[in-house]
Amino acid sequence: MKDIISKWNQISLVKRIILGLIIGIILALLVPEQAQPITIFGALFVGALKAVAPVLVFFLVMAAISQHRSGHQTNMKSILILYLLGTFLAGLIAVVASFIFPVSLTLGAGAENLAPPGAVSEVLKNLLTSVVDNPVKALFNANYIGILAWACLFGFTLRDAKQSTKDMITNFSDSVSTIVKWVINFAPVGIMGLVFESISTNGIGVLSEYGRLLVLLLGCMVFVALVVNPIIVFVNIRRNPYPLVFKCLKDSGITAFFTRSSAANIPVNMQLCERLGLDKDTYSVSIPLGATINMAGAAVTISVLTLAAVNTLGIEVDIATAIILSVLSAVCACGASGVAGGSLLLIPVACSLFGIPNDVASQVIGVGFIIAVLQDSCETTLNSSTDVLFTATAEFAKRRKEGKAY
Repeated sequence: MKDIISKWNQISLVKRIILGLIIGIILALLVPEQAQPITIFGALFVGALKAVAPVLVFFLVMAAISQHRSGHQTNMKSILILYLLGTFLAGLIAVVASFIFPVSLTLGAGAENLAPPGAVSEVLKNLLTSVVDNPVKALFNANYIGILAWACLFGFTLRDAKQSTKDMITNFSDSVSTIVKWVINFAPVGIMGLVFESISTNGIGVLSEYGRLLVLLLGCMVFVALVVNPIIVFVNIRRNPYPLVFKCLKDSGITAFFTRSSAANIPVNMQLCERLGLDKDTYSVSIPLGATINMAGAAVTISVLTLAAVNTLGIEVDIATAIILSVLSAVCACGASGVAGGSLLLIPVACSLFGIPNDVASQVIGVGFIIAVLQDSCETTLNSSTDVLFTATAEFAKRRKEGKAY
């Protein structure tokens, strides 16, 4: 048995995940009823990732800041600029694509029980109040803005603590990281359960009515991932960006596609940053921050679905308003929660720009949940993989300027 486990662990994680994918698809198509119990593996995997991620972020950020060496650059400013630029450009691409390929919706899907925010000011207010959330409550509710804020505060105040205290925090951080490695090692089995549940429960028939909308949404996300992001990376590192882009999509995007949660994918991204040889002081902060504000996929979703509602209602949109929508989509996307379907609840905020009432906007949310089986998975893939991509880009750009190898 030890030999079997050893040989299994020698296979790359991506190959093991692909094998789990294939098995899950085959079981869903051939024996959906008999294999139903394997869905528990998907639930356990996602649950474990979501459980360990807040604790990991808290201790990693706190340890990184407390141990930070004076004069050591972390590139956070560059990463933050890349996050905001990428999110805005994604929203702009979605707006342009919606003008070129306009789509309309068949409204009527219910979303009456949802409680979307009323305005951009409310989104920003929620972000600010999250910062001052009780630290225990923030950990319990996986409020990453609050977790980051408290971890930074503790980290800064512990800079003058005894080295033994700093070492203890680092030991806690290392132990949580080890637990994360154990959890990620079960990714193939977990994804097998997730893909089985997705195919056996939803199928693809429900998506046929909204085919054009899906093509537009996914086309925008693919364009951002394979054209816009590589251009941003090339401008910064001045070399072929695609090896890095494809590595991030492969190593981060596959798990993000099935967990459908940027927050749950934080441990996976931490592992990828470590394999890329990035600075731990930087990525221990930038990755959880990216899971909160780097939301290019969410900006695409908000822009496309809002303009689909606008086209359905026959509202005229000028260029100035379209640009404002791009900015608004980026702001709303930054306020989207890092959980499945988080961006959909912010569509009414963008719809309010055109005077679309909440009852109609809520029906648009309902349409979003119908197509979420693909839309949300691809959105999270773009969001989460870009967290690592831009973190690596900022560090490689710094090394290029310093004449170092990367």
